[in-house]
Amino acid sequence: MTDRRRFLQVAGAALAASALGGCDGASIAPTPGVPRSRFDDKSTAEEVTDGIDLSGKMAIVTGCTSGIGFETMRVLALRGARVVGTSRSMARAEAACRQVIGTTSPLQLDLADLDSVVDCANAIRSINAPPDILVCNAGYLGGSGTPQLVNGIEKHLAINHLGHFVLVNRLMGRLYMADQGRIVVVSSRAAYRRAPAAGIEFDNLDGRRDYDDRRAYGHSKLANALFALQLGKLLRGTRITANALHPGVINTDIDRHMSGFLQTGFSIYAALGGTKSVEEGAATSCYVATAPQLGSTSGKYFEDCNAVTVAAGHLHNEAMAERLWQVSDELVKDYLVTHTGPDYNDFERALIERRNAQEQ
Repeated sequence: MTDRRRFLQVAGAALAASALGGCDGASIAPTPGVPRSRFDDKSTAEEVTDGIDLSGKMAIVTGCTSGIGFETMRVLALRGARVVGTSRSMARAEAACRQVIGTTSPLQLDLADLDSVVDCANAIRSINAPPDILVCNAGYLGGSGTPQLVNGIEKHLAINHLGHFVLVNRLMGRLYMADQGRIVVVSSRAAYRRAPAAGIEFDNLDGRRDYDDRRAYGHSKLANALFALQLGKLLRGTRITANALHPGVINTDIDRHMSGFLQTGFSIYAALGGTKSVEEGAATSCYVATAPQLGSTSGKYFEDCNAVTVAAGHLHNEAMAERLWQVSDELVKDYLVTHTGPDYNDFERALIERRNAQEQ
């Protein structure tokens, strides 16, 4: 009986690990030209931000109600930032913000509803301070086994990529006003372990061909990484950086749509020490968002608080990143704005005019 129980535990853990990434022996090396940190897979969000003062800065964290989103919000607020935390449910966003020591503001954001994305961006723009940090953390992992569509696009790609694509676009003019704006995109190792071998399937954006939940999730996470890669290229020469990251395998609320069998297996995998804690899982997000030495680092991919280059997959495929941007732009063009410079609102314009008048 003991041997059978042990077999089931190991089998369940192996299945859960496979479902969330698997092990493919991908070659991973430090990215040249990016400062190496002293942190690793056991570092926590509090440790990587120790001694950093974010007073006077504003951060935005999507998906703030649980898991690494909540921990990211908590630690950024602990370091002095004013944090805007978003959730599909305003009630849940309010409850999460109430649990945090520091200054937080809840906002509703449904990444599957682009009108909601626009409303959220407008609410953030109404705050008379530029966002210094935007953490695109919210994510969806389905378990239906069949493709679900949002505006004709497979649901994982629509939520995890296109929703954040619009949000970043609508806030870009405000980010230009920050002393040093940072866009942090939470991707995953699934981007190179579970995404289609060909990369972004531009002829299969509805996901109907060869559908699998894990494959669709990897597809969307590859889109996240390529989004940050292209953003880094487009923002070159500005004070804004954009980077993607893998937080680690963490037992969080994102697995709520997985089958009961996979959830059980994942719980066993976590109990056997195969996952990070939430505090460890939020470390890379907080490090990329705040580390002074990364002020000019952009378009990179991070794991365990360090930039890495992955030989497998398409994480660093610049041609694919450019095409994804063009296709995404066309898909959501009705929700995008064109930027010609900093996006001043009336309040800030009045302050600037008053300051200029005083200096003359």
